[in-house]
Amino acid sequence: MNTQTTVAAASRRRRLTLASGVAALALMAFAGFEAGIAFPSMPAFAETTQVPLQGSAIGTPAILAPVSFADLVQKVKPAVVSVKVKIVEQDAQQMAFGGDNGGGDLPFPNLPPNHPMNRLFGPNGQNGQNGMPGARPQKRFGEALGSGFFISADGYAVTNNHVVEKAKTVSITTDDGKTYSAKVVGTDPKTDVALIKVDGRTDFPFVKLAGGSPRVGDWVLAVGNPFGLGGTVTAGIVSARGRDIGAGPYDDFLQIDAPVNRGNSGGPTFDLSGNVVGVNTAIYSPSGGSVGIAFAIPSQTVQSVVEQLKDTGSVTRGYIGVQIQPVTSDLADGLGLKDAKGALVSSVSSDSPAGKAGLKSGDAILSVNGQSIADAKELSRDIAALKPGEKVSLSVWRDGATKTIDVAVAKFPTDKVASAASDEDSGNSGAKLGLSLAPAGDLGKGGKGVAITRVDPEGPAAEKGLQPGDVITVAAGKTVSTPDDVKKAVADAKRDGRKAVLLQVERDGNSRFVAVPFAG
Repeated sequence: MNTQTTVAAASRRRRLTLASGVAALALMAFAGFEAGIAFPSMPAFAETTQVPLQGSAIGTPAILAPVSFADLVQKVKPAVVSVKVKIVEQDAQQMAFGGDNGGGDLPFPNLPPNHPMNRLFGPNGQNGQNGMPGARPQKRFGEALGSGFFISADGYAVTNNHVVEKAKTVSITTDDGKTYSAKVVGTDPKTDVALIKVDGRTDFPFVKLAGGSPRVGDWVLAVGNPFGLGGTVTAGIVSARGRDIGAGPYDDFLQIDAPVNRGNSGGPTFDLSGNVVGVNTAIYSPSGGSVGIAFAIPSQTVQSVVEQLKDTGSVTRGYIGVQIQPVTSDLADGLGLKDAKGALVSSVSSDSPAGKAGLKSGDAILSVNGQSIADAKELSRDIAALKPGEKVSLSVWRDGATKTIDVAVAKFPTDKVASAASDEDSGNSGAKLGLSLAPAGDLGKGGKGVAITRVDPEGPAAEKGLQPGDVITVAAGKTVSTPDDVKKAVADAKRDGRKAVLLQVERDGNSRFVAVPFAG
C-alpha cells in the first residue's frame, strides 16, 4: 500500500501528494533502507554566521545572508527521527484465478507481477500454500516510512496522522542508529497531526515549536526521512502563507520551496533560530517527486493540537451550529456588501448555539470578536479554535445593516463538520434568469417555495448550476411561494441597482444561497 495520498488535482498529471513513503509487503516485510539519527538532550537553537552580500548599493544597509547552515543543522538534526509503521492491511482471502478475464487479478497487487509471491499464488489457477487450494487466508502486511521530531526530553514526538493512522506497531530510529518502540498518544485527522511517545529515557534531544509565523521570503530548513534515507536536510524559503489545498476543513498551510519528498511527512521545517515553524505534510507534484512546492502545517496549529492530544488523547473544537459558504462577488452584490469578504450562513441548526442566539440563514458573518474574517475557511478555523463554554461576539450583516450577536460556543458534537461549504451554486428563478417555475406544492415538493421546472442551458441560472427540481424558498430576502413572487423579487433587485438577485435554494434537503446575475 502507499500512504502517499492525493490531496487535489490541478490538471490530469498534476497532483498534491502526501509526503510519506510506504513500502507495501505481503506475508513478510521487506527491509526498508533507513539511516540512523542521533540526538543531543537540549532544545536546538543556533546562530548562523552571516556576511554582507556582494554588490550592495552605496549608502544602503548591507543585506545579510547565511554562509552555511551547518551549525544550525548540527544543533537540530539530532532531534529529528525516522518513523517506521507496521500495518496489517487486511486478511487476504485466497481465491481461484483464471476466470473470464483470462487470468484473474493478482493476489498481491501491491507487489510487481513477477514477484515470487504473485508467481506462487497465481494467476494460473493455483492458490493456497504450495499452490494447493483451500489454504488459510493470509494476512497482508505493509510498512510506512515517515519522519518526526521530539518536542520534549521525555520522548514526546510529533508526526503526521497519515503516517500512523493505520499502525499496528510504531518504531522510531534516531540519528545515532538506535531504534525505539513508540506508542500513538493521539491523532487529529482534520489537521493531519499525530503525537507519539517513546518511553524509557528522559534525555532525548528536542526542538521547540515557534511562537510566531515566518514571513514570506524567510529561509527555512526541512529535515526528514525522504525515500527512507533518513537524516536528509534541504533548504528553501517560505513561498506563501495561508494556503488552502483542500486537505481538510481547517487548511492554513505554509508553502515552502525546500525540496520535500516521500518520507518527509511529519518532519520539521526550521527557521534560522532552530525553532520549528511547520510540519511537512504534502507536496504538489506531477510525478511524486519534489518540484519545489511543499506544504507544512503551521507551528501554532501544531502547538494547539499537541497540547490537547497530550492532555486528553483527542482534540475538542468549538461549535456554533451553522453551515456557511464563501461570499463571492455575485453574492456580495446580492447582499448589498461592498466587498466579497466574510462568510454567508446558508443554514442554522434550530437547537444549536447559533439558532438559540438568533443567527439566521442569509446572515453574513463579517468579524469574530472584533477581528475581521476574510472568508468562510477563516471563520471555521476561528470558531474551531474556541473552547466550549466561551462566548463569541459576531458582527453580522443583515437586511442592509450590521448588528452584533453573542453566541455561547459548544463542543463539536460529531465528526460531521458543519463548516465551510464549497463554492458550488444551487438554484434561481425568473424569466430574466433563464428559468421556468411552478409552486412547489403543485409538483409534490411540499407546501413552501417555488420549484424550478426547466433551466435554459444558455441562461445565467444554468451557469450557476441550477437544476430542475431545485426549490427556491427566499428571493432577495423575501419568502416566496409563487412564480410571481420570484418575478417581483428580481424586479426589485434590479430597481435597487443590484447586478444579481440573491436566492435561497433547497436541494436534497440542503439549503444554499446563490446569486444569479440578470440576463442582458
